[in-house]
Amino acid sequence: MVMNGKKIPQSTISRLFVYLRELTELDKINIRTISSAELGERTNLSDAQVRKDLGYFGQFGVSGSGYAVGELKNALNNILGKDKIWNVAIVGVGHLGSALLAYSGFDTHGLKIVAAFDADEKKVGKKFLDITIQSIEEIKQTVKKKKVELSILTVPVGKAQEVAEELVNAGVECILNFAPVSLNVPENIKVKDVDLSRELETLSYFLAGKNGNNKK
Repeated sequence: MVMNGKKIPQSTISRLFVYLRELTELDKINIRTISSAELGERTNLSDAQVRKDLGYFGQFGVSGSGYAVGELKNALNNILGKDKIWNVAIVGVGHLGSALLAYSGFDTHGLKIVAAFDADEKKVGKKFLDITIQSIEEIKQTVKKKKVELSILTVPVGKAQEVAEELVNAGVECILNFAPVSLNVPENIKVKDVDLSRELETLSYFLAGKNGNNKK
């Protein structure tokens, strides 16, 4: 991400969401101001890191007074796009896709599942909660009609690239990819890869080290 000619690190964006969660909780209990040191303490970060992260986006605090909780919360909501509702489509309604369709927490994060697609004709036409599963062949028409900006991809590896191209051609700009394969998409398309197997493998490495297997 680039802001005012500066490239914003992905790690900074991730921390902004952490700050926003803390500020939201503080706002609920009517805490009006907070210093960078206090916000850093609540998020296990240094006050210097907090100031650096927020500094990418402008001047928010007042020296000696700290940040106005409500104002900073609203600013971060705007920066992170959480002041809008983003329409989402799920492609691949297997076990993982079905679980994501059933997840009720998307709404609280400004995400709305408006469509679901699958290649299995036995699934097409079936209703999952208030979403009717459609054929993958209907992606282009539905994405445009329902103004889908983001898609979650939970298809087999062999189909991921083909489906990604369909989504991009339909106008989707962001893809959350659960298929363990790198997608070849235009530079203006944002892809976030989530490889569950790889993440679990990193935990197995931790466990092996804990048991002494990684010691030299």
